[in-house]
Order: sequence, then C-alpha cells, then structure tokens
Amino acid sequence: MVIPSKKLGVIVGVDGSISQVGMYSMSNDSQLIWYGDVLTGPRIGAFLTINQNDIKIIATVSSEKVVDQQNTVRSVEFDNRFHKNSVNRIINLKTKGVIEENKFQVTSQYVPMIGNEVTLTTKEELDLVFGLEFGEDSIYIGKSLLEGQPINIPINKFFASHIGIFGNTGSRKSNTLHKVYLELFRSKYRNSILKYSQFFVIDFNGEYVGDSIFELDTNNKKVFEIDTRSEKSGQKMPIKKSYLFDPDILAILFDARPATQVPFLRNALRTFNNKIIDEEKFAEVEVGLLRSIITATGSVSADALENWIKAAEIIGISDDILEGLKGNSSRKDYGNLVINSSDGQTTIFKDGRITSDGEDALKLKELKRKLSDSYKQASPIYKLSYFLEFQKVYVSAWKSTNIEFINPLFHRIKSAFESLEKVVEIKENLSECFESVNIVSLVHANQEITRLMPMLLSKMIYDEQKSAVAGNDVNRTKHLIIDEAHNILNAEYRNNGDDWQDYRLSVFEEIIKEGRKFGFYLTLSSQRPADISTTIMSQLHNYLVHRLVNEKDLKMLENTMPTLDRNSYQMIPSLGQGEAVVTGSAMQVPVFVKVEKEEINRPKSDDIMLTKLWSKCEKINLFQWPKEDS
Repeated sequence: MVIPSKKLGVIVGVDGSISQVGMYSMSNDSQLIWYGDVLTGPRIGAFLTINQNDIKIIATVSSEKVVDQQNTVRSVEFDNRFHKNSVNRIINLKTKGVIEENKFQVTSQYVPMIGNEVTLTTKEELDLVFGLEFGEDSIYIGKSLLEGQPINIPINKFFASHIGIFGNTGSRKSNTLHKVYLELFRSKYRNSILKYSQFFVIDFNGEYVGDSIFELDTNNKKVFEIDTRSEKSGQKMPIKKSYLFDPDILAILFDARPATQVPFLRNALRTFNNKIIDEEKFAEVEVGLLRSIITATGSVSADALENWIKAAEIIGISDDILEGLKGNSSRKDYGNLVINSSDGQTTIFKDGRITSDGEDALKLKELKRKLSDSYKQASPIYKLSYFLEFQKVYVSAWKSTNIEFINPLFHRIKSAFESLEKVVEIKENLSECFESVNIVSLVHANQEITRLMPMLLSKMIYDEQKSAVAGNDVNRTKHLIIDEAHNILNAEYRNNGDDWQDYRLSVFEEIIKEGRKFGFYLTLSSQRPADISTTIMSQLHNYLVHRLVNEKDLKMLENTMPTLDRNSYQMIPSLGQGEAVVTGSAMQVPVFVKVEKEEINRPKSDDIMLTKLWSKCEKINLFQWPKEDS
C-alpha cells in the first residue's frame, strides 16, 4: 500500500531559492500523526516536500506570516479581523535539494514553480535526506532536533578531513569531541584503526586523562601528563633531537630577540650540530678557545678569561682544577690581563706559545679531562646548555657581539632548559615511543612549555608522516586533535615584523593546507573560533557547532563556513546544551542534532555543582587539595 502524502498548501511565489507557500489551513501543530508516523509540523527549520511531477524538492521553513484577506485597513471598527475564514497562512521555504530516483542530492537543476503542491516530508524521504550512500559506513552521534531522526556521520568523508568543533563554555563541545572518536573506536573497524592509525590529543585542561576515555586500555592508549610545577619530574615526551635543537624552535622557546640573539642561536646551533660529535670534541673545542684567549690577551676583551672561567664553573668544574688559571693570571695597572706563574719561576709563554711547563701550571690537561667527563654525564639538553655557555664567551671575546645583548637570553635559557629537562626525553627514533592513542595533558605545564610542546609535537609527527608517505600510497594515517585550540592558534600577534614569531602559525597552516594528501588530519575544538587564524579556519572541511553568542565568533563562522546557510547560522545562538549543527563536506545539508551524552565514559568537563560542594560539613585546609573520597 502506497501511503499518500499529507497535503499542506501550494506554491504561490518563487524568488530564487525562496518559495512562498499558501497554506490550506491554519494548522500550527508542532507534530502531526500521519498513518502511524509522527511527523514534524510546518514550523521554522522543519523539512517540507515540494512535489513536481516525479521530482520531490526538499526545502526547510525559513519564515512564516499571515495575510488577512477581508480587512486590509487596520481599524478597530472591524471586529472580524483575523477571522478564521479571512486569514491565509504564508510560509517561506528555502530549497535544500531534490529526491530523484530514490536518492537525495544537492542540485539546482530543479526549482519550485507556482502551483506545485507542498506536503509533509515523510519518514522515507527524511531517511534519504539524512541517510548515506548505499553501503557507506558511518557512526551514530545522536538524533535530529526537530524530526528525531538518527543522525549518522559517514566515516570516510568525516574522519579523512579537517574537523572543527566549536561552542561556548558549557555547550558540551568536549563531550562531542570525545563522542565522535569514541564511536569511531566502537565501530567494526576498531582493530584496524588501532593498527594503521595514530591519534594525538593535546589536552590543555586535563579533561581526557581518565582511564575510561575512548574505552581503550594501556595497550592502545598512553597518557603523557606533562608537569613542570612539581619538584618531581613528570612524564617525559619523546622528542627527536633534530626537532628540539632547531634554531626556530629554540628562538621561540627562549623568546630570542631577532636583531642579536636569534643570529647568535643560529650560528651556535650550526656549530653544535655539525662539529660537537662527542665529549672529546667538546673538550677539545673549549680548551682550544681557552688557549686562544690566553695567547691573545692583548686583542681579546678584558673579561674574556674571566667569562671562560665562569662558564667552566657553571658546568661543574671545581675550584681546584681552575686554580691554575686563577692563580697565574693578574692585571696590569690599566686592567690588561697578563698570565705569569705565581711562583715567579715557571715559564708559561715562549715565542707566543704556551710551554709544556705552562700547560702544567694552568692545568690544561686536567681541564680538558673534566670538561669531557662533565659533558659525557650531562643529558642531551644540558649538553647544548654547556656548549652555549662557552659559545657566549667565544662571540664576546673578540667583541663580535656585545655580551650585554646576550646575557638576558641566558637567563631565559636557564629557565627554559630546567623546564625542558622535566618534560622532554631525546630520542634517536620514535618507533617504540607512542601508542595508537596518545593523550598529552598540559594542565600542569608552565606557560613556555604549554606554548612550545603542541607546536613541537605537531611538527614532529607531521614531518614523520610526510617523510613516510611522500611518493608512496598512504597506508597509515595520523590524527591530531587539539582541544581549546585558541590557546596556540591565536593570530593576534601575527605579522608584527619578527619572522620567528610567525613560525608557530606557519607550522599549523602548512599542516592544514597540505596534511590531507599525506594522511594527516587535524581536529580543532575551541570556544573562541574568532581567535584562530582565518587561514586555518577556512581550510576546515566539517564542523560541529554548538551554541555561540559572541558576534566576532559568529562572524568568523559566517565567513569561513560555506556550507552553513543563513537560517542555520541564525539558530546557533539559541542552541541548547548538547545541541549542535553538523555541516560540511560529509553532510548533504546542515543538520541540527542532539549529541548523545555518555554517562560514564566522558571528559572531565561537567559543570561544578556548588551546592553539592558546599554541603560537605568537614572543614578542610583551603591550601591543600582534598583527597578523592573526602
């Protein structure tokens, strides 16, 4: 039995993609029962069907009004205004697409015409609108707001793309981010996903560190809780040496000034990476620097030897080894440095060279051995730190650089290296370092590490994927997920004249422009899309947008989301908690959905119940965090 459609009205006007419908009755029921199905009534946002021979044009209600046929003069003398026999209801429809041969498609080939009859959109028609292509795999995330239809997202079109999830605080965007990936891991492809793909979640607020997150065990999930604030060293992030010891990265970390400090870093790192191959080479270079300073006391800066001694003390050379330098050096009346034996008998210089007795007096062999031992025992980060200390002496000794310009940099280097030593582990390769899903929590990291780590990790894993895939078929994918993305993708300070300050955004812009061809996909979640670079926002392919009310945020979406129509855009500020509009290349039309909330497996982002907190009777130490069961 073919179920007839519920007739509502007829097209009485067409203006581009907007059509006016003269309704047969004044029915304002939000839902109608038709042959056992509960269908959405003709209200704002609802789907209606325009019948044109065998073609069904699908449209949504954008506005409505009434027209009084009997009373065109507004006067209180008429008491039959808006009488049921004198009022016509007019609704405006926005065309979305057509159903032809049992398939929904977005096309402008067919347009409404005056006289076309309008009917309620049936369940079967809604299935085609919200449905997927035959045999297309998908995940379920919730039900449509008006129709109550199950909303499924196609796996290939959605996850093989760059994704944006936006919404104000409390709109449950974190739940949505977790939900879409949780459902992906619940799919029948779970084992293959964990084998052929890697996921990296950058978590600024510590919301995704729970054991139940993504329903994965420790064999498939690894949590890096980066901690620079406690005295104990936290979990360390594996980083390849070439990425950390990059002048652009370190310039950002050290907040280096472009005129003097950045060139110093570039030259120093070039020498360090190319020449300092082991502890013996380090000791040879630095003792060679000392010899040059001693034999050229007339041409080097007056404090060159003193600066070398300070650098040696910083890396742990003891006074008994340095006493040869300290005890045999003095200054003339005008402050010029001279090297003479303290006993007055040993000849330290002869023919412009240090004698063998002078070598013993200055303890150069012991110095070389101690420098080698200190360097060998140091971690890779402190190896670089030691080299930079002596490099500062080198560039200032012959006055090629004013040491006063470099000294402020070294205060920042010390602080940065102390933080890095807690959170970074230098690796030659990354083959055994990460699991299928990796959560990087930065809630306990200081500002410099919070700024550096996401960029460093992102560039490293992107370059690794690019190197492995370039010129070959993509047989593995990487997915980078950044929650609260505005923290690191803020374009406010861009183009201020300093090239290195643009490096951070350049890294992510390259990822989002080129990543898809290498099987590298980016998912961003943020409560402030207006703060994110417009270049990055415009390259996103699919969106889940929760409630946003800030005018700048809404304007950013309007300018960067081509698939979001005006009516859907206007509804964003009025969305409820957990409600979102799904739009993009994976969806044929924008869909408003109530994303299902996981009751157990969800991020730690729920609103705090103050009355529950305040109802506790025990008095606690306000400066000590209470235990879990208190």
